[in-house]
Amino acid sequence: MTDVSTPDVTLTASAAKRITAILAKQDGAAFLRVSVEGGGCSGFSYKYDFAPSANADDLVIERDGARVVIDEMSLEFLKGSEIDFTNELIGAAFKINNPNATSGCGCGTSFSV
Repeated sequence: MTDVSTPDVTLTASAAKRITAILAKQDGAAFLRVSVEGGGCSGFSYKYDFAPSANADDLVIERDGARVVIDEMSLEFLKGSEIDFTNELIGAAFKINNPNATSGCGCGTSFSV
């Protein structure tokens, strides 16, 4: 596992609080896994899963007790990103502020590089 103090990807306090709340309700889940896959209206999309453990090559990010894992391949697309959680009038959702994305869709779930 990669050092948790890496600046590659950061979590906001809001995201950490929401992740902690979600994981508390998931049996056997110790981490939120964030990954990037091909697809979506802009070429790539973010995917969120639960994981009981981290893989040897995962980046592990921790803030205020919340733990997120990102695989090596996805990290290439997410370097420098900030994972946030927003609660707006139109709905509550995780939002990734990704400096590598050259464009994205209106809903914020897919992007291109």
